[in-house]
Amino acid sequence: MAGRNKQPLQVIQGKGASKHLTKEEIKKREAHETAMRGDIDKVKPPSYLTAAQKKEFNEIAEELMKLNIFSNLDVDSLARYLDSKHQYLQLIKDMKKIKATEVVKTESGKSVTIANDDYPKLIRTKNTLFTECRTAASDLGITITSRLKLIIPSPSTVGEKTDAEKRFGNRL
Repeated sequence: MAGRNKQPLQVIQGKGASKHLTKEEIKKREAHETAMRGDIDKVKPPSYLTAAQKKEFNEIAEELMKLNIFSNLDVDSLARYLDSKHQYLQLIKDMKKIKATEVVKTESGKSVTIANDDYPKLIRTKNTLFTECRTAASDLGITITSRLKLIIPSPSTVGEKTDAEKRFGNRL
């Protein structure tokens, strides 16, 4: 179906929805997914990350590789996520020092509260950085919702058949 995201074979098998796939289709799909997954031999933090970002990069990359959802091809995406996250957190710290309004004395001596002209720009920047972070995290499988979309079955449950399946085969 056009427009529907293709799910990995492991996800389809985990849901138990692989009955419509023939053994030949499963073999083709496994070979295709293996070829598309990419290697993990060059997963290392890019040089433009800070020392703290490199440490976080290694921690996250290790976790994602355990789930078999990270490869050399994703290195730059993770680095951009960490850079956006760092900028977002720095902006939040800086915004806490700035007030949204200022009290100004007029010529007549009255105190008037006016809006800080820079604050709306900072809010827009904050929202942009948050959206950038959220999108990258979702693409990488870092958010809980993106991980929940992945059903990674344990290897022991994929091939097992129940007694009824053994007895009746595909007629169930």
